[in-house]
Amino acid sequence: MSNRIAVVPGSFDPPTLGHVDVIRRAASLYDHVHVLVVHNPGKEAMLPIAQRVSLLEQSILEDGMDAGHLTVAAWSMGLLVDYATDVGAGVLVKGIRSQVDVAYETPMAIVNRHLAGIETVFLLPDPSHALVSSSLVRQVAGLGGDVSPYVPGPVARFLDTGARGI
Repeated sequence: MSNRIAVVPGSFDPPTLGHVDVIRRAASLYDHVHVLVVHNPGKEAMLPIAQRVSLLEQSILEDGMDAGHLTVAAWSMGLLVDYATDVGAGVLVKGIRSQVDVAYETPMAIVNRHLAGIETVFLLPDPSHALVSSSLVRQVAGLGGDVSPYVPGPVARFLDTGARGI
């Protein structure tokens, strides 16, 4: 495992500007970053996983990040640490917006370290994205509101085409 390879996991349903911010900053800290779209059995997804992967890839390109050291993939079976181990990652990077996120992520970070020796690094969001969540975006989009201030251009364009009902 290498601490120079990181995995940024999330449901990304849909990807937000906060997600892109965390990915960009992780990419500046690590040699290679795997952005991993994971299935969360505790949430009902708005977008299929393949669509989330595509929107992340488009958002990364539009943001100008070096796609050469970023991999966007999906993972729906098995433990997150299994994927991280398979790609040689020694670090999971998670964006943390509030104390609620810290309380939710801390037990998982401890278990991931125990299971596979993989550390978790928490990144605080840019303050302009601190209150935005995918859940909030889904709610606004579902009610026909403008989500463009909260999501990357490719996501806004996709949602604006009426794809909200997926």
